[in-house]
Amino acid sequence: MPTTLTLKNIPDAVYERLKLSAETHRRSLNSEAIVCLESVLLPTKVMPGERLARARELRAALPQGKFRARDIDATKREGRP
Repeated sequence: MPTTLTLKNIPDAVYERLKLSAETHRRSLNSEAIVCLESVLLPTKVMPGERLARARELRAALPQGKFRARDIDATKREGRP
């Protein structure tokens, strides 16, 4: 059964961000607060095998031979001292 929670002394900056987020997502403040709490307190667990399978799918979708390790390393180092 759902429970009611009253929040007091919410910092103005937090309230404004929550309000803006609620407006952006077309939700009430209450619904937005619940979504925010759920996303932090009940994160979706992704099993390592699922994450690895997704990475392999993404890699398979890349053009073959277009991305070489040395090219990737060079790109990562661009603009670094």
